[in-house]
Formats: sequence, structure tokens, C-alpha cells
Amino acid sequence: MLRIIPFFTTEAKLIGALKRGESRAHKVIYERYAGKMLAVCTRYCANRADAEEVMLDGFMKVFEKIEQFREDGSFEGWIRRIMVTESLMFLRKAKQWRQEVPLEDITVEPDYEWADTAVNENDLLRLVNQMPDGYRTVFNLYAIEGYSHAEIAEMLGISEGTSKSQLSRARVLLQTNLKKMEQEIRSESYEKKYRKTAN
Repeated sequence: MLRIIPFFTTEAKLIGALKRGESRAHKVIYERYAGKMLAVCTRYCANRADAEEVMLDGFMKVFEKIEQFREDGSFEGWIRRIMVTESLMFLRKAKQWRQEVPLEDITVEPDYEWADTAVNENDLLRLVNQMPDGYRTVFNLYAIEGYSHAEIAEMLGISEGTSKSQLSRARVLLQTNLKKMEQEIRSESYEKKYRKTAN
């Protein structure tokens, strides 16, 4: 007998199938959102293996809590919030978001212009992932996810002052490393141009 695989023509039908526990819907959800959600988890868990584990736990929560999804909101946004929560739980267990770098070890010229940077988006994300976990977590929650310091403080169990301090230090550290990377890129470009001219 020919087995018919369901085709979900709308997101609403897909969500309905997911609520009915149809395994095909689980597969479609995973295939549709895994790439984006792994990127979210990787921003919090710098180790890819940890990020993949967190993402899988996140999808399990999505499947378990699908009845809680209000269909008047963004489904992708709902999944994303679950992934962020799972990432924070992972970091909380590892006690990794209170790491700091002494501010006196971070210096940056005040007139540096971000708009002139030669660094691309992938380079910038790599620099963010290289931050201490505490800085990276607050930076992601505030600058990328759009949470307020009050919300971040509640999520992480820290004070608003600590959240603001972590964000400030993260920005200075990122700006410093961004400038260093840009100088390296421009230096390499100059050397290539010089060698080409010399030949």
C-alpha cells in the first residue's frame, strides 16, 4: 500500500499536526528551523557540540510545550525564545556567565568609527563568540534579542547594575578586538597589493 506523506501547505496546518503528535510534523519543524536555532545556541554556547546539545533539548521542549503556543504570535519567535532559555539554563548549570576581564586590560581609542570597519558579519560573530561567557550572554540578550536590563537581570539572577556593567565591558572588548582584526585585515590587503605591484 502506498504511504502518503502529509504536505503542510501553511504554518497553521503544520502546528496543528504538531499538536496532534504527528511524527512527520516533528521532522518538518526540525528541518525548517534547525539551522537558524543552531546559530542562536552557538551565540551563547561557544562550543559547537554544546550548542548542538542545547538545540536538541530546545526542540524537545518545543514538542513538549506546543500546546502553550498562542497562534496569534510568531512561531519562529516562540521557538527562538525556548532556545535562548535552554542556552541560559546550560550556562547557569556551568556557572559560566560571571566571568570577567579586568577593564584596565581593555583599551580602545574613543574616536574609532564602527561604520568604517572592514570586518564582515562572520568575523564579527566570531569575535562575539570569543568573549567571556558572561559578556557574551548579556551582549546577546541585550543587543541581539532585545531584552531590557531589568529582564536580563531577572533571567540571569543578577542585578541590573551587573547587567549594564557586563554589557559595557562587552562592548569595549568587542570594539578593541574589532579594531585589532580590522588592522590585521588591512595589513594583509596592503601586503598582497605591494607584492602584486613588486612583481
